[in-house]
Amino acid sequence: MAAAETVGAGRLRPASADYLLLGVVGTLVVVGILAVFSASFAEGWRLYGDVNYFVIRQAMWAVIGVVLMVTLMRIDYHVLRPASPILMLIAVGGLIVVLTPLGVTSNGATRWVQAGPLPPIQPSEFVKLAVIIYIAAWLTARGKEITNFNVGMLPFILLVGAVGGLVMMQPDMGTAIVIVLTTITMFFVAGGELRHIAGLVGASFIIGVFLIISGDYRAERFTAFLGAEDDPLGSGFQILQLSIALGSGGLTGLGWGVSRQKFFYIPGAHTDGVFAIIGEELGLLGTLAVIGLFCFLVFRCFRVIINARDQFGMLLATGVTVWIAYQALLNIGGITRTLPLTGIPLPFVSYGGSALAATMAGVGVLLSVSRYGIDKHFTDRKRKPYDVRA
Repeated sequence: MAAAETVGAGRLRPASADYLLLGVVGTLVVVGILAVFSASFAEGWRLYGDVNYFVIRQAMWAVIGVVLMVTLMRIDYHVLRPASPILMLIAVGGLIVVLTPLGVTSNGATRWVQAGPLPPIQPSEFVKLAVIIYIAAWLTARGKEITNFNVGMLPFILLVGAVGGLVMMQPDMGTAIVIVLTTITMFFVAGGELRHIAGLVGASFIIGVFLIISGDYRAERFTAFLGAEDDPLGSGFQILQLSIALGSGGLTGLGWGVSRQKFFYIPGAHTDGVFAIIGEELGLLGTLAVIGLFCFLVFRCFRVIINARDQFGMLLATGVTVWIAYQALLNIGGITRTLPLTGIPLPFVSYGGSALAATMAGVGVLLSVSRYGIDKHFTDRKRKPYDVRA
């Protein structure tokens, strides 16, 4: 039976939530709140006279994230398909607003929007989810036509390039990389031509190299990756301090809250550097535990992808899964000096309200695919794979 028949109106009844997936996400969020408190209390006291300044805000955004996750989990993901153009317009509008006088600048980057007393919001974090929803709907509508360059690849390049360009104007190369990697993976999974994808990957690499050598701060990060010891008090300072934190932890760590590097040695210790603080305080075993949680999360996400009953649901689940996986890989790779630092937060763990809420919203969409992608009328029959014509 084709998926178009099994996902018809009124035919689906929601299955129970994937409690293992919910459990691992909840565990990572709790670990993140604890890690943010430990890594940020000194900075909170120095800047605001309040050791709880950052952890309170992280907890508030976690509550917002739970609301978004539960709401999206309970909504049939099929309603996102017709709504995808509106969501995309809102997301792109947010990126444009950032570039106006309403944008908030911090550490040389303009990535936030703040309205009155409300906390600042980073639109680029929500753009990741909006792009995933829109690209999933667009690829599903195109079907096998995506193998045609003019109908498939060219519009895809223009769309992703426009979004990536707006993100780079902030500038935020790390987010742009995640968006490009995620959408290319979705295009590949949807059945795109390998030669088109290979050309796109090659072109993206060339553009990335050009952006690195043309931007002072990006060039500094790359040279620090290649030889941080050459400038230990300048461009190599952050990566060396991150390495010191990881090395100081040894096997079991110095103890929770006992980190020394968080006392103003590591810039952004509670944001993109929080994994190093975890390594210093909980040691190799602690970092392996966090990596293990992410591996288990991705495993559960792949189960959702495999069990999806239609093309749209499969692509949605793929997009959210690789978004989280790529972002975790880039963050941990940068901390451990296996990849250049990009400033990307560690999903669910790093301080950042918009990032936390957007990622939890993405998990809500994933859980919706898990719940509404199974037709209970046919659970007694052998399940058949999704039909790309659906």
